[in-house]
Amino acid sequence: MSHQSWGRIPKVQQSISTLLWKEEIENVFDSSSNILPYGMGRSYGDSCLNDGYSIADISNLNRFISFDPINGFLKCEAGVTFAEIIDTFLPLGWFLPVTPGTKYVTVGGAIANDVHGKNHHVEGTIGHHIQSLNLFRSDSKLHTCSLTENEELFRATIGGLGLTGIILSATIKLKKVTNEYFAFESIKFKGIDDFFIINKESETNFDYTVSWIDCSSKGKKLGRGIYMRGNHSISQHPPLPFKKPTLKFPIEAPTWLLNETSIKAFNFLYYHKQFSTIVKKEVPYNPFFYPLDFILEWNKMYGSVGFYQFQCVIPFGDERNGIKKLLSTIANSGKASFLAVLKTFGTKPSIGMMSFPAPGVTLALDFRNDGESTIRLLHQLEEIVASYNGKMYPAKDATMRPKYFQQFYPQWEDFSQFRDPKISSSFWRRVTNQ
Repeated sequence: MSHQSWGRIPKVQQSISTLLWKEEIENVFDSSSNILPYGMGRSYGDSCLNDGYSIADISNLNRFISFDPINGFLKCEAGVTFAEIIDTFLPLGWFLPVTPGTKYVTVGGAIANDVHGKNHHVEGTIGHHIQSLNLFRSDSKLHTCSLTENEELFRATIGGLGLTGIILSATIKLKKVTNEYFAFESIKFKGIDDFFIINKESETNFDYTVSWIDCSSKGKKLGRGIYMRGNHSISQHPPLPFKKPTLKFPIEAPTWLLNETSIKAFNFLYYHKQFSTIVKKEVPYNPFFYPLDFILEWNKMYGSVGFYQFQCVIPFGDERNGIKKLLSTIANSGKASFLAVLKTFGTKPSIGMMSFPAPGVTLALDFRNDGESTIRLLHQLEEIVASYNGKMYPAKDATMRPKYFQQFYPQWEDFSQFRDPKISSSFWRRVTNQ
């Protein structure tokens, strides 16, 4: 069970090939009729799983190839993690242009899911910063892809869920920064309408914006939370000492640990932990970007039953009503999440053919696996998203039904022509019957 999804749902049986050198990839294709590249397994559902077939673990393809210290172009193998890039290049004054909420993702996985971060309204997705990539397909050919070479395959691979081939390496343009700190502000707000007021003002002046939401609140308190915004610090700070996280969630938590009462209590305490309306300070990058990475294997707190994550985007236009409907449905279900995130995407079009981010408001939440009742709630949320012409994120999904996936991603049939015939996934078969 070492190669599973981060949500630990669904449970699968799959064979594993571990790649140490890129020369081994052709043999992997020869030995399997159906394979899927696998990085760090930080996708939450089944997009990184291949039940009944094989996965190719690329995490050992983790070497830096070259770096241009003038322009910040880093070429590396696809198994390099964001953590390794930060540890190596941040002390030299370079940071990732875009990062999700964990640094324990591979470059290949980040490209395959076209990850986004707190600065989408400024920098777009990671795909906007990939200069080129090398893709090996089952035709035994190495394809160099960029916006000027094999452009269609490049666009299909960014956000393509690993289905177009095995990414061997990529060139990323890093971002020049002054130091390892961020000028950070935290604003407490009383309801969802306040979020939209604060967000409109914040996105003009801050590169990074996100908010935590109390999903158990109702009525006038619906969507209350804490808005967090920041910019790279330009103040003088000493270099941070290198320190790997040592805390690890110690056990498989019992199923009763996370229940309606404990989650409501957490939401109440987290909201009230900030006494003043606004807090301003300078913080290191780790707590700013990666608070959950502080505890390794934190997914164990949901117990062996695992958990589901839900993430959607509601397009601008009727986004306020759509988000209110989602939050009301969640609060009334009694299955509130304590890891709820609300932010907006900017208007920069994604490069990837199947990329998730689109102009609008995105909501992400975790739900403990309570069986059919949780699935029913997720299906309710899916229907609300569809009614507001939104879409859901495949990297965070384990329950999306085919008709909704095909509504959310009408380009999926065009994308299918770029899927490598020897690559598939549990997710792809579930939502397309292919």
